Amino acid sequence: MPLDPDLEGFLELAEMGRLSGKSQPMHALSVSQARQEFELSSQILDPSPPASLTITTLHIPTRDGAKIEARLYRSAHHVQPSQPSILYFHGGGYVVGSLDSHDSICRRLASSGRQAVLAPAYRLAPEHPFPTAVNDALDCANWLAREAHSLNLDPDNVSVAGDSAGATLATVLAISAVQAPEHRALKPKTQLLFYPVTDTQRTRPSHQRYAEGFLLESETLQWFYRHYTPDAEQRGDWRTSPLLAKDLGPLAPAYVSLAEYDPLYDEGLEYAQLLRDTGTDVTLLTQRGLTHDFLRMSGISADIGGIYAAVEGWLEKRTD
Repeated sequence: MPLDPDLEGFLELAEMGRLSGKSQPMHALSVSQARQEFELSSQILDPSPPASLTITTLHIPTRDGAKIEARLYRSAHHVQPSQPSILYFHGGGYVVGSLDSHDSICRRLASSGRQAVLAPAYRLAPEHPFPTAVNDALDCANWLAREAHSLNLDPDNVSVAGDSAGATLATVLAISAVQAPEHRALKPKTQLLFYPVTDTQRTRPSHQRYAEGFLLESETLQWFYRHYTPDAEQRGDWRTSPLLAKDLGPLAPAYVSLAEYDPLYDEGLEYAQLLRDTGTDVTLLTQRGLTHDFLRMSGISADIGGIYAAVEGWLEKRTD
C-alpha cells in the first residue's frame, strides 16, 4: 500500500533538509554527530508519550566488572504483585540509541500496567564492538532472573523484546535459553521482535527497493556493521546474524512485526519462516505504509496506537 500520508510528508521534509544542505545521512556523520541527531529525532517522532509512570533507575553488573544503567518502567496506577515484565533492548545499529531515545516506546509498553518494562543501556560500538552488546544483554537477562523477586517481578513471565538491533539481541536471548540452558537463568516466556536485523552478511531485494528515502538507508546499515563488527568474519556469527543459527529447536513464541518500507523487510520475513520451521509459534505482521523505526512514531502516524494495542492483546493471551 502507499506510504502513510503523514509519514510521507515527514520524509519529504527530511529530504528537503538534505537537498538544502541542512542535514546529512547518518552514514555521512561522525559517531558523536549521529548519536546527537538520533536523540533529537525522538522529540519529533513522539513528543508526548504517557507520563503517568513510575520510573526507577537501576545499575546492572556485567561480566567484565562494568555497571550499565537501566530503567524499570511501571504504570503509576496499575501495579500488580509479581508482575509480568518485558526486557527491552533499544535499536540504533549498536552504535546510536539510548534509554532516552527509546523512552517513549518503554512508556507505551508499560502504560497499561499489565507488564513492567526493564530497559538496559547496553554498551555501544565503536567503543565497545561485538560481542559486548551481546554479553551485556545476556548479563542483564541473568541478572533479571536473579533479582526479579526483589523487584516484585515474576521471573517466569518475562518477554524479551527490542527493535532493530535491539530485536537481534532479543533473538540471542531466546536462542541461548534453549541452546545453552545451563548458562542461562532467564527462560523467556515470549519474544517481541520489531524489524530485527537478522543477517549482516548479505543484502536482499528490499535493501535495494528501500535503499534511500525511507528513514533507514542501506548504506547506513553498512556503516553500523563496520563499527560493530570491524572484523567482517564476525558477521557470520549467528549472534550478529540469527538467520545463520544452526540446529534450532522450538523457541519462545514470537511476535514479529515488520515495516513494509524497510531495507530489513526481506530478512525479517526469512527469520519468521526460520522460526516457523523450528516449530516455534510465530505471529507475523507487516505494518503497511510504514518504515523502519515506526514504534517511535506515535507523534507522526495515527496508526501507531493500534500497533501497541495489538502487542498488548497478544501478550495478554500468552503471559497469563
